[in-house]
Amino acid sequence: MSKEIRARMPRFVVHEHHATHLHFDFRLEMEGVLKSWAVPKGPSMNPKDRRLAIMVDDHALAYGSYEGIIPEGSYGAGAVVIWDRGDYELLRGNVRESRMEVLLKGKKLKGVFALARMSGKEKEWLLIKKRDGFAEDGFQMKTVLTPSLLKKLTTKVPPCESS
Repeated sequence: MSKEIRARMPRFVVHEHHATHLHFDFRLEMEGVLKSWAVPKGPSMNPKDRRLAIMVDDHALAYGSYEGIIPEGSYGAGAVVIWDRGDYELLRGNVRESRMEVLLKGKKLKGVFALARMSGKEKEWLLIKKRDGFAEDGFQMKTVLTPSLLKKLTTKVPPCESS
């Protein structure tokens, strides 16, 4: 794939977010923003796992590279690190249709994932790994925030204004 084509591919990022409760923020670059879902248990490479994904406000594209400690008193206060990131392809559907499939090309998340809004719900979706050559039935979620990484993080306000 040429650099020119690769540069145009949309990006995804998964933030490991140590706020009041540890959760993971799954973000897809779409329509000039990062469409975002809070995933309490984190994404899974196991197709048997159906992960609750709560849609939250869109975030600015600049938030895709954010790592740091959100200051106390700010929304989402706590440590935020990038758990995974990469390119993705939208295979079918979109947010307005309440169902979509994406092909993720990350370091940890690879292959096809479905996002589907739960029936009768406004913000509750399911994030599901589709069975493909990348599926891992024995997948175990592992966090990346270590004490040494935490020491390197600085306190800073993230660029998270909605567009």
